[in-house]
Amino acid sequence: MDENNRTDKDILMKGVKKLGISLLCMFAGPSLSYIALSNKDKSLYIPLLIASIAICIAAIVLLYIGINTILKSMFKK
Repeated sequence: MDENNRTDKDILMKGVKKLGISLLCMFAGPSLSYIALSNKDKSLYIPLLIASIAICIAAIVLLYIGINTILKSMFKK
């Protein structure tokens, strides 16, 4: 095996960290959404709903970026 075909471990760890943050967002977003939707009469309904939607979108984006980072570490372009 050629030395150039090895996985770059630094880039791989960056991708794994992004996936870990994405996993946290995957649990936090729907939890906040549930809390916001169960308390529609409270004053923090709209801000919590907006924050939960933003966290859910961030989870999807971080998942995509993390997988791309891991693939770049394995298959250098």
